[in-house]
Amino acid sequence: MRATTSPQQMAEVLDAALAAGINHIETAPAYGPAEAFLGEALSARRQRHGPEELVITSKLLPEIGFEDGKTQLLGILQRLGLTRLDNLAVHGLNRPDHLDWALKGAGAELLQWALGEGLVTQVGFSSHGELGIIETALASGRFNFCSLHLHWFDQTRLPLAQAALREGIGVLAISPADKGGRLYAPPEQLRADCDPFEPLELAYRFLLDAGISSLTLGAAQASDLALAHRLRSEQGSWLRDSHRQVLERAWEAGQTRLAATACQQCRACLPCPNEVPIPELLRLRNLDLGHGMSAFAQERYNLIGRAGHWWESVNASACEACGDCLPRCPYDLPIPELLAETHQRLAAAPRRRLWG
Repeated sequence: MRATTSPQQMAEVLDAALAAGINHIETAPAYGPAEAFLGEALSARRQRHGPEELVITSKLLPEIGFEDGKTQLLGILQRLGLTRLDNLAVHGLNRPDHLDWALKGAGAELLQWALGEGLVTQVGFSSHGELGIIETALASGRFNFCSLHLHWFDQTRLPLAQAALREGIGVLAISPADKGGRLYAPPEQLRADCDPFEPLELAYRFLLDAGISSLTLGAAQASDLALAHRLRSEQGSWLRDSHRQVLERAWEAGQTRLAATACQQCRACLPCPNEVPIPELLRLRNLDLGHGMSAFAQERYNLIGRAGHWWESVNASACEACGDCLPRCPYDLPIPELLAETHQRLAAAPRRRLWG
């Protein structure tokens, strides 16, 4: 999704990915010219190297009509130069109506048609939505794989992912480098806490050790895949004792800085009568104060309400200090005060999203 400056840029990224041992390439029509550039790069490689064993995933946005969906899928195949797509995902199964579309509506008809026509091998979904939506989708029996936000610094969905793997459902981790905390450019505090390892390496190793074998890396240039290339040659456990010790040390350092104000992400505070996503907002506070990840926390906070169904819609300013959450918090956190502090620290002028 990021190698979109030119076909040459995409070709260089694809070559670097395959050299690193990557065999699964994910794209989408919503990523600007990325899909067309990828099709050109794949065609050029076939001419140079012959057929290659690759898994190709693309995605369709939910709520499109059946006929429109057919046209869009055929367009995907044409741009990629394929007669059959390995994986077709619903791109952003984020709301209950998206789920209804995929399981009962035009989406269900579209997915069944694509399978029946032999145009795709299996169907899945990506989701940025609530845990309940993801759970229902995974339990529906409709999907063979899912793409979820699974990060070292956000482990909320990891139990769902591991349960899906036990059921034979494939799992991809969405952007553990960027959405996982802009770990390709870590702050000095986090870098010091993770020494002698890079935070991004620890994040990759953490997920791989947890059984998540597909990490979407979002490379914009060939050098972004250097770490993947280095990890390719590793054998045995992804986390050695030295890695585990540093992961624990970094976690403890954050907890120490946060002291008694650390949100442990238990979600017992929910629901909020004003629909404030308390755990997510206090997670950003944890990252800001606990790990020095202020730039990332501010970036995410200021997308609230500006990214449609892809991200939260209510920020901490909606808290009216009603106190409903206070008796439910097992850690006795002064939640309204922490939310007010979070808003004061992180609210800033809005920034444009990469897409949309």
